[in-house]
Amino acid sequence: MAIIKSVNGLTPKWGKDCYFSENAAIVGEVTMGDECSIWFNAVVRGDVAPVTMGNRVNVQDGAVVHVTNKIGPTFIEDDVTIGHNATVHACTLRRGCLIGMGSTVLDNAVVGEGAVVAAGALVLGNTIIGEHEIWGGVPAKFIKKTKPDQAESYAKHYVEYSKWYLEEEKKQQ
Repeated sequence: MAIIKSVNGLTPKWGKDCYFSENAAIVGEVTMGDECSIWFNAVVRGDVAPVTMGNRVNVQDGAVVHVTNKIGPTFIEDDVTIGHNATVHACTLRRGCLIGMGSTVLDNAVVGEGAVVAAGALVLGNTIIGEHEIWGGVPAKFIKKTKPDQAESYAKHYVEYSKWYLEEEKKQQ
């Protein structure tokens, strides 16, 4: 079972059919919807402000989701994919967006619905990324518009993958 830790009386909460790998850490004021997955070595830490996730959010291996004291929480809407080793910090991720592997999204940034932050990109604080836009680079800049459902499809895959792991856990009980 993952590391599930309360801090200052704040305890993580989640919905149905969520999968947390054995070495994932979920700490403090974290609220998740249904069918979310937190993968190997990922950290979701709501110790000084809340992390709120919708349904079918996946936080992949080594990713970090955190908040900033006195600046703000992290809001993640439905069907968001946070790629391997990405850092998401005190920002807003709109429905169906994709945060690429090794990228960073900083305080008060907003990633629009269905948008893509390219692998390795650095989204500076207070940046607003529009719906269905692809941004990349350091610092991240607009590249082009996405193809229809380009970002949204990843969340569906990770719901399926998480079911494989949940089934395996049931077999081992």
